[in-house]
Amino acid sequence: MVTFEEVNGKLVPRGSEEEIKAYLEYQKGKKSTSRRSSLRERLARKASVSRWLTDHMPFSRLDRYIIGKFLGTYFFSLVLIISIAVVFDFNENIDKFLQHDAPAEEIAFDYYLNFVPFYSNLFSQLFVFIAVIFFTTKLADNSEIIAMLSTGTSFAQLMRPYMIAAAIIAVINYSLGSYVIPKGNVKRVRFENKYKNRGRQDFTSNVQLEVEPGVIAYFGRYEEGMKTAFEFTLDKFENKKLVKHLQSMTIQYDTLSYEPYHWVLTNYQTRDLQGMREIIQNGSKMDTIIKILPQDLMASRDMEMTLTTPELREHIDRQKARGFANIQQFEVEYYKRGASSFAIFILTIIGVSISARKRKNGMGIALGIGLALILAYIMFQTVASSMAINANFPAAIAVWIPNTLFAIVALYYYRKAPR
Repeated sequence: MVTFEEVNGKLVPRGSEEEIKAYLEYQKGKKSTSRRSSLRERLARKASVSRWLTDHMPFSRLDRYIIGKFLGTYFFSLVLIISIAVVFDFNENIDKFLQHDAPAEEIAFDYYLNFVPFYSNLFSQLFVFIAVIFFTTKLADNSEIIAMLSTGTSFAQLMRPYMIAAAIIAVINYSLGSYVIPKGNVKRVRFENKYKNRGRQDFTSNVQLEVEPGVIAYFGRYEEGMKTAFEFTLDKFENKKLVKHLQSMTIQYDTLSYEPYHWVLTNYQTRDLQGMREIIQNGSKMDTIIKILPQDLMASRDMEMTLTTPELREHIDRQKARGFANIQQFEVEYYKRGASSFAIFILTIIGVSISARKRKNGMGIALGIGLALILAYIMFQTVASSMAINANFPAAIAVWIPNTLFAIVALYYYRKAPR
């Protein structure tokens, strides 16, 4: 029998050599059993956690599979097509770049660094449509769609991951198009106006607008390059009667001032009409605050693309309040940002409905129908925008006409999809 004796604060076994050896083997086996039991418990806990996560995950394995395929194909097609577009654009404009001595740094960072996200966002619907048709047709050809439907998965359930992926792309596109890309477009548009569109108009004449209720400003001629206007007048009316009149030979916007709306008048005259009396004052120079910005006088080329959505809404409201008529392109751009993002859902439904059926000819027919539909959508979008800009058609209605028509097409193909 093994006994223990305390030596220097430690328990030392006492007994015959065989008894001590047997005791140590027993303790070793006991520890090994304890370790195996602890390992089994940890594995069991991990398995239970894994089962719980699987049961409570918002996306099933099928959802994750389709979402991954959708997004992967979308970004691959985007990179491929935009790379080709950059090569063609550079080949087309290289003569202008050389003719106007465009620096290589500006070409790379001011133009193409902002060219890529702008056109990626602009043709996002096309990339979504191509991606959906391409990988859904592959699934159908491999009989994966048939296998999914044969397990009891309805077509509506099959559409769920597609719509989730479409929502991800739509949110990204709207966020970038409304808040990020317009900031980059400032450099891109400035580069294009400087090196690609040298013949652009940089002046306007006979501009009249309402600054505040009852206050009307008139600019005989405005030069964008100098931020200067000639033959300026400012009239204030009360009860439809002129009470104050200001006129000056020139008025220049102070770009160095920290406060907005700061203008400098030269060779001015003021007339204060008080009944039968008239007080006239003359001066050579005067700093004043007039609630007008240079962009209010002249909409530069593609200016609407350089404004974020809140800035665009503010600009439209300000110009409407001042009676400025040339705002159709701004309204079209404002409503198009939301309509284009929503179109991703419509085109996704059409693409899945067309491609989910297995055909003998494979991808050819589905891709042909899809390209015809996306070209028709782009054509309707262009015509509707032209109607709003040139025919004074309500921009909100015109921009949503293509979405309305193709929503009907989407419903038709959805009902014909395999069940």
